[in-house]
Amino acid sequence: MINVLVSYTVKPEYVEENKTNIKKFLEDFKQLDQSKFEYKVYLKEDGITFLHYSNYESEEVQYEVLNIPSFKEFQRLRDESGLNGSHQVNFLQSI
Repeated sequence: MINVLVSYTVKPEYVEENKTNIKKFLEDFKQLDQSKFEYKVYLKEDGITFLHYSNYESEEVQYEVLNIPSFKEFQRLRDESGLNGSHQVNFLQSI
């Protein structure tokens, strides 16, 4: 099992657009086999920091999920919005 936690902070004026872009790829994820992965997104109480928690059955599943066109577009737009070095990717070990 692959477990990942991604966090990043966006500019306040980009929050609503980011939420819209997240909803798009989450809708597309529903077309995939949900028994092979989990993907959840949270907004911290500061209102500008997003947390994406995901786990995948295998690298193949992770590759399939992360290459959905709407997810790639979300990433591109998010990165272009200016993250100011706040983007962090952490791989988690299950205990």
